[in-house]
Amino acid sequence: MAFNPIKYVQETRGELKHVSWPTRRQALQFTGLVILISIIVSILLGVFDYIFGEILQLFI
Repeated sequence: MAFNPIKYVQETRGELKHVSWPTRRQALQFTGLVILISIIVSILLGVFDYIFGEILQLFI
């Protein structure tokens, strides 16, 4: 079986018609949620890094 790029593109376009795309409002909400969660996780990681760094300084 040889790879047929034209058939691949046609099938991919057909599959994309079945995708349920989010509305603009949903996309913006999801983007905001991802940014918010990323900020929260980065703050938590920073706090834990600081705490573990201070604990490590006690042993050094």
